[in-house]
Amino acid sequence: MFGIIISGRLVQTDFQQVSETHCLFNIPDADNINHIVVFMTGQTPFPDGMGGAVYFSWAGPEGTSWHLLGHISNNKPSAIFKVSSLKKGEGSTVTPFATYGVNHAAQIGISAEPLDQLSGHTPAANTVPSAAESFTEFSKRMLENFYNYASSFAITQAQMTPTPSQTYVPLSTLTSWFSNFERKLQQNPYFWRS
Repeated sequence: MFGIIISGRLVQTDFQQVSETHCLFNIPDADNINHIVVFMTGQTPFPDGMGGAVYFSWAGPEGTSWHLLGHISNNKPSAIFKVSSLKKGEGSTVTPFATYGVNHAAQIGISAEPLDQLSGHTPAANTVPSAAESFTEFSKRMLENFYNYASSFAITQAQMTPTPSQTYVPLSTLTSWFSNFERKLQQNPYFWRS
C-alpha cells in the first residue's frame, strides 16, 4: 500500500505492520538523508474518509523522538518531506509509535486516521521542502518586477503636468512598501494568510 523513496536508494515498500492502523519503515544508514518521499502504491486505497499521518523517528542521544511530517490520502497520494533539521532533535513530539520502541537509526511511521483529524494536525517546522522556498522566490521576483515596472514611470514633481483625473503615489511609498513586504516574506513566507 505504501512506499518511500530516499535519493540514491531503491524504492522501499517493505513496511512492517505493527497494528491495524500503524505501519513502520526502517531506514538504515540515515545519517545523510535530507528528504524523504512517502507515497501510496495505488494497489490499495484508504477507506473513505481516512488518510495516513506520516511521522519521522530519529534515534538521538536522548532517545527516540517522533515528528509529524504531514499526511497522505487518496486525494494526495504522495508527499516530499524535509527531515534534515529533525535529525538534530528539533521539535520532537510523542505519537502512538513511541510505544513500539524500535531502536533503529530512523523510521517512517504511517498512522491511518480520519481525514478531519489529519487536517487539524500541525506538522513539525521546516518539513515541507520546496513549497515555501518556491513561493518565497516567486514572490520576491514578482515584487522586484512590479517595483521595476512602476518605478520606470517615475517623474520628478517639476516634470508633472497637472491632471485632475489622475492620482499619484510617491515612489518613496512604493519603496517603503517593497522593503516591508520583503522583510515580512523573509520572516514568514505565509504571513499573508493571517
